[in-house]
Amino acid sequence: MIKRYGKAAQTGRKYIRRAGVYAVLPLGRSLLLTYQDATVPEFQLPGGGIDPGESPIAALHREVFEETGWRIAAPRRLGAFRRFTYMPDYDLWAEKLCHVYTARPVRPHGPPSEPGHSAVWMSARDAVEQLSNPGDAAFVARFSL
Repeated sequence: MIKRYGKAAQTGRKYIRRAGVYAVLPLGRSLLLTYQDATVPEFQLPGGGIDPGESPIAALHREVFEETGWRIAAPRRLGAFRRFTYMPDYDLWAEKLCHVYTARPVRPHGPPSEPGHSAVWMSARDAVEQLSNPGDAAFVARFSL
């Protein structure tokens, strides 16, 4: 059974299952995060949905690059969690199956290409406090502190 973080599913609501990949990216004493300024301003682990036909590792590389502008190396899976949430960008209720990896940030290639995102460096301790969802924070606490 995969641990759930956040609110339970609402009775009678239809949820679409969406698999995604997310990265804990340590470099020195800091973590590379993404800050999304809209629809809801929040700090997040870089990552997102796996496109049809795309492997999780390919999706991880693509999503981290889109949201931070950084290339990564040596991804290693840490685990998974799920959460039930409304996704305003897609106008849908989702059961997100979040696969979490750690990887090494290699180098930046410019600003994020994903609109409304910016790369942010933060200590792991601060990240646990600032990350928008408790699943992200739990993985950072478990694997970075």
